[in-house]
Amino acid sequence: MTALPGETPGTDDAPAEDAPAAPAPGGGAEGPSPDGPTAGPDAAEAQEAAAGGAAGADAVDAVAEAASASSEEPPEAVEESAKTEKPSEAANSSVASADGSENAEASADGSETAEASADGSETAEGSADAAPAAELSEAQAELAAQRELRERIEKRKAEKAAPISAGGGLSGTAADLLAAVRAVESGEKAGTAFFARTAPAPAPAPASPRPAPAAAQPPRPAVPEVPAPQAASPEALEAVRAVLARGGAPEALARPAVDALGEQAAELLRTDPWHLLAVSGVRPEQADGFARALLGSECGPDDGRRTAALVGRLLEQAALRGHTALDAAAVRTALAGHAVRDPDAAVLNAVEEGVALLFGEGGDAEPDETDAEGGEPDEDGVREADPTAEADAAPVRMFLGLDRYALAEESLADGLARLVNACEKTADWTEAAAGAPSPSAAELIRTVASAGLVVHSGGEAARAEPAALIAAARGLGLRALGAAHSEDGRRRLAAATGDPTTAVTLAGLLSGAQGPGRDEDGALALDLLVVLDAPQLDVEGAAVLVEALADGARLVLSGDPGVLGSAGAGRVFADVLAARACPQVVSRTPDPGPIGELVSGIGIGELNQVDAPGKEVVIVPVRDAGEAVHRTVQLVADSVPRAFSIPAEETQVITVGHGGAAGTRALNEALKQRLNPGPGRFGGFDPGDRVVHVPAPGRAVPGVVRSADGEGLHLDCGGVPVVVPQERVESSVRHGWALSAHQAAGMRWPAAVVVLPGDAAQGLSRPWVYTAFGRGERHLSVVHGVDRALPHAVAEVPAQERTTRLRPLLEALLTPDAASSTG
Repeated sequence: MTALPGETPGTDDAPAEDAPAAPAPGGGAEGPSPDGPTAGPDAAEAQEAAAGGAAGADAVDAVAEAASASSEEPPEAVEESAKTEKPSEAANSSVASADGSENAEASADGSETAEASADGSETAEGSADAAPAAELSEAQAELAAQRELRERIEKRKAEKAAPISAGGGLSGTAADLLAAVRAVESGEKAGTAFFARTAPAPAPAPASPRPAPAAAQPPRPAVPEVPAPQAASPEALEAVRAVLARGGAPEALARPAVDALGEQAAELLRTDPWHLLAVSGVRPEQADGFARALLGSECGPDDGRRTAALVGRLLEQAALRGHTALDAAAVRTALAGHAVRDPDAAVLNAVEEGVALLFGEGGDAEPDETDAEGGEPDEDGVREADPTAEADAAPVRMFLGLDRYALAEESLADGLARLVNACEKTADWTEAAAGAPSPSAAELIRTVASAGLVVHSGGEAARAEPAALIAAARGLGLRALGAAHSEDGRRRLAAATGDPTTAVTLAGLLSGAQGPGRDEDGALALDLLVVLDAPQLDVEGAAVLVEALADGARLVLSGDPGVLGSAGAGRVFADVLAARACPQVVSRTPDPGPIGELVSGIGIGELNQVDAPGKEVVIVPVRDAGEAVHRTVQLVADSVPRAFSIPAEETQVITVGHGGAAGTRALNEALKQRLNPGPGRFGGFDPGDRVVHVPAPGRAVPGVVRSADGEGLHLDCGGVPVVVPQERVESSVRHGWALSAHQAAGMRWPAAVVVLPGDAAQGLSRPWVYTAFGRGERHLSVVHGVDRALPHAVAEVPAQERTTRLRPLLEALLTPDAASSTG
């Protein structure tokens, strides 16, 4: 029996009793995704998938479980099949399964772009370096690898000894921005030299800086067209098709392969067939079949090219679940599940090839020849370790990580330490605090006056406190601004401050499309930046943001610790909180009403019955997924509008995953047929369709289709016009009447309908329920078919832990007296 009260508003035929279906394993939940990796959701949904796996399962188990897929074929079978010159029919069919509609459908969710980009950038880079080495002898290659490893170790030691260069590992537009700032600082170029560049579409990475306007301006609604990906040359496509055909893989993988590996894709695949794993949706067993077809007896389960690609893939898949690193023991276990006979050698090979970096918890994993306590060096410069010191030393836990995340975490930690140390700590904001609208707001203002970095936590009602801080700072003559995760959050913040120029989206701020622009040094022209929805910050986006702040600027990270974490890798907000790296202000402002009371209880693990006299919270019991879809459509189209005068376009449906009989795909199809039927004249869409635009992996922007023409699909995304080119529609736009909780994070609607069919039980956790139930402002309907799984998830399934390095990095950089806890 559910712990929540109520009945369906305005619905006479609702069942009198709660008769939910028994939980069915693996249904619509995006935990162990029923669609498999080929049809997985976007980067945000990959995080939700990890959070919504089997109750209590941690990330290491998830990696090992995912890796066990290829262990069905024993090593003997791999060796036997490797002797043949042609691929088996089974290998052909398995590779073919990664083709066609399934890939296209998954790419609409955005995951294909994320996985391809990640695999393509890391694995391809490592293997591209390895290709010329194949021409060397085994001894030469081994010596070259040892020299390269030693050079990397020496370089990292030198970097540690030298002044820290934050952000040195960033790439793309982030690296462009950093280069521009440093060129201006060194006097190599004038600050205005970088301002003439055209800013790209908003994305969670900064574009070239724009000049600061003469006066503060409201956020500009104009957003340029989404740039189409660079077209692959016909020659490159034809060459890749030939290699794919020779290996028995479908030709439809040619374009994704070129997108992931570049124009040299054919040569890379020819010399190292496991580069096929860089193509999103291709599984290890499929890449093995492709490799056997191309290499025959030359390849085996312990081929260095294979093991390096597998390590890279494991780390990329872990990043999609939020991890920036993995325990080396878990990686070895996963490799053993892929029929690798010597996992230790495979891990070492991946490190030597540059596919992964090795870290030690509590100490440096690399040999340090400069340790004064390590004994005298021998003639080769190697120090003999002190056996007593080794006995006393605590065991070091080893981790593997991709360099993009490792460098982003190091850059972020350095940047946060810079803000803590560079800020003026003697400012007197007493008078401004005295005029604050609440005690919590006054406390926040006083705390920010004496700190360069502050963490503020609270629920939806607590968002008024950062708004009061921004208004107070502006009253003191400071350049203060608030950045929200979504356009909806920006509008709510602007309404709270009463000034539209005080609020931007984070993506708009970093791209230059919104906000005050850059100062003469290329930094954001701000004295105070308040980031709302801070739990949605991933480590790479946070590193870019902090790098863009000038010395002396103040940063406030504000958010609700109970919501789902970021779509990208990392847990920035939680790590800064746990490291106690700065003052923390905890709001004492509770969320009002029955929904606020319900969500507050969920946050502490209690699913309480709440008094909802105005039917603010309603439970609709269902028996199966089909009934769940029917009741959901009825609620959105009839019941909620009739009972609360909330139109259908202001009611948001939220469900656990994309797949299954009551996932977002099924619900969107049913809701479109009822609310906006049409033939789908443009890529399955019609004017008036509610959609989600995915301009970058993990970033979902709700919108409405306005029209379509030769230029593409014209969307209205919260008042911002967006044109999606025809070739990008299939991969970056999907229907949006129903969203996942990750996609809905950072946004609110007048009414929310949360759908929990029986097969969603495995996808539930306390953060998922907390996030989904908190999206409705005036009304919440719960289509309930998971029986006792709901209270179980709230009470016993906390947030899935993410393996990250930011917390120890911050603890090492900041002294204990750098932070004082308040609130």
